[in-house]
Amino acid sequence: MTYEEHLDEVTTLITEKYGISDEAAIQMVMRAQADDFFSRHDDDPSICTLDRAHQDAKAVFKKYQ
Repeated sequence: MTYEEHLDEVTTLITEKYGISDEAAIQMVMRAQADDFFSRHDDDPSICTLDRAHQDAKAVFKKYQ
């Protein structure tokens, strides 16, 4: 998946797993992106996988909730 698709998947997983609104999940992912949480993903698209999206969703929610 592309970098953008990965971010979308992480956002979707946060809403599904943690029952929060789309708006709140988007804000979390945007804050994580601003903090360079996803910088390696942009440099190496091969890490943009569904398994990694699940890991990232958990980490982003934990850090930015």
